[in-house]
Amino acid sequence: MQLTLLKCHGSSNDFILLDECSGMNRSTPEGDRSAITKLLCDRQTGIGADGILFYLASHVADCQMRMFNPDGSEAEMCGNGLRCIGRYCAERLGKDTVSVETKKAILRVSKGAPIYEGIETFEAEIGPVSLDPTSLPMAVDTPAFVNAYLPELSSILRWTALSVPNPHIITLLDNIDPEQVNQIGRTANGSSTFPNGVNVSFVRDLGENKIFVMTYERGVGITYSCGTAMSASAYVASLHGITAQGQPTQVFNNGGMVICHVPDNTGNILLKGNATFVFETTVTVSDDLDSIVLPSPWEIRTAEVSAYESLQKYAKSLIW
Repeated sequence: MQLTLLKCHGSSNDFILLDECSGMNRSTPEGDRSAITKLLCDRQTGIGADGILFYLASHVADCQMRMFNPDGSEAEMCGNGLRCIGRYCAERLGKDTVSVETKKAILRVSKGAPIYEGIETFEAEIGPVSLDPTSLPMAVDTPAFVNAYLPELSSILRWTALSVPNPHIITLLDNIDPEQVNQIGRTANGSSTFPNGVNVSFVRDLGENKIFVMTYERGVGITYSCGTAMSASAYVASLHGITAQGQPTQVFNNGGMVICHVPDNTGNILLKGNATFVFETTVTVSDDLDSIVLPSPWEIRTAEVSAYESLQKYAKSLIW
């Protein structure tokens, strides 16, 4: 079977987008989505990606997005992927604003002013937001888990738990050690406290409404960035008075930067950042979904890739 796909990324969080609406690809049997994801996302034998975005028709929105992690599990939502899906839908329909059906909500994605020269920029709604531990779910006997200890993860760090709707726990600290992020992330995702797993983020205050975020992403590991984690981190930073509520927050990560707007009342977080298209190609997948034939080479969208590399250099100059 042949699959025509688009490689894309948001803040260097990279995805394979499979369009099942235009006739380029047949509708994927439900039982095959996990196997196809594992095959295509493998960075040694496949295309390589942090997940697959399935672009589907919707009866209630302009399109539907389903996102699968490299381990084959399905995520409730994906903020960086939502921007990419939103751009793809907007360009197909010739619209500046589109609605996207996700597992938990219908969310708006709009084309925005560039966050940096030459960057295709889109703003996506992230939500619904909940501080109720049962929404993650999280096995604790409290109505909220805010700035509290989780001894099984650390005797020193304090955590705030929330869903956006993906599950997240966030800690604020002055220095971030990637080895600690990896170790605590793995521990949390093997813990009975989080039966469905959890995204674990470490946040550093950069001052002037700027934060840096490093995330252990459920089903992936440490990634360059995670859109819902950056949104959740901006929310928690505002909750604890690190950043000003109602004001745009620049969120930096190892993949670049985004801008988050945390509302000063109940509502969705707004996540603004790039939606970069890297290349399109067609691959041949065996009928038993255990092997893939890759074309060589594929045509890179050089201008888009170069523009984002410039943004990365700018972001790193402000962090380090």
